[in-house]
Amino acid sequence: MNVHVYIQNGQAVYEPVVEGSVTWDTARKGQPGKCSFTVIPDGKLEIEEGNAVRLDVNGKPVFFGFIFERNWSSDGEAKVTAYDQLRYLKNKDSYSYEDRTAGEVIQMIAGDFNLRTGVLDDTGYKIPYRNEPDTTLFDIILNALDLTMMATGKMYVLYDDVGKLALRNVEDMKLDIMIDDGTAQDYDFTISIDKDTYNQIKLYRDNDDTKKRDVFMTRHTENINKWGVLQMSESLDKGVDGQKIAETYLGLYNRPTRSLSVKGAFGDIKVRAGCLIPVFLDVKDMQLKNYLLVESVTHKIDGGIHTMDLALRGAGING
Repeated sequence: MNVHVYIQNGQAVYEPVVEGSVTWDTARKGQPGKCSFTVIPDGKLEIEEGNAVRLDVNGKPVFFGFIFERNWSSDGEAKVTAYDQLRYLKNKDSYSYEDRTAGEVIQMIAGDFNLRTGVLDDTGYKIPYRNEPDTTLFDIILNALDLTMMATGKMYVLYDDVGKLALRNVEDMKLDIMIDDGTAQDYDFTISIDKDTYNQIKLYRDNDDTKKRDVFMTRHTENINKWGVLQMSESLDKGVDGQKIAETYLGLYNRPTRSLSVKGAFGDIKVRAGCLIPVFLDVKDMQLKNYLLVESVTHKIDGGIHTMDLALRGAGING
């Protein structure tokens, strides 16, 4: 496996000698992609914070970002941490917008913060109104994606595609890279109703005309009898169908969550957070045969050996 790291400082482009492993991390929500590696300094290498970093694997660029941190150990080696441009979505600002799709919200923010965009799928849903005071850019975008999923039932993922912001429907990010008993020897599988499981939905909105609060509720009696009341309660923006959204919430959250963590699986560089991958595992007395959503993945390439640690969960659950 051929791995190359390039760093650009001004007009100079370096390919430093990398000691040990190179790691590349992605997460589906709220975190930038990260590339970490250790370089052996020499008299020619001059790098600093803000320098552009590109990671190529087998001749193909997979990461583009900027140095945000350097750390020196007593032996003189320097660990470098670079983040892709999602890192700039940690900035805070205030936005108020009307009749915009999630892609248009991303385009608006990218224009204001000099971020590059690539393929932004048209979700087909315009958010009627949203006010976001003093909020991280990440949360503004993730809220738009949550509202889109509540209205359409479709999940979209934002990621940095080698230097360009991309927005894709997860259904278009299916991979044929299988996780089974052979590739997931070290795994942990969990079924839970402790988090992101709700069998009663209560949504509300203050009505400016009647001066009263409109409440929209739905519940699943059978699961309430089994689990007790697990209620989600949220406020709604104006202009949305409260009862429809409540029913959509119930359809998404009225089930146990399924999560799978896998360590040291055989690596494939195509796997990134937001992808769907097929999982076939025999767990206790249950057969797991389904696509799962990659919540996060850490690729580790060391001496030509490529492994990955995965956190996966049931597709269709927005947590």
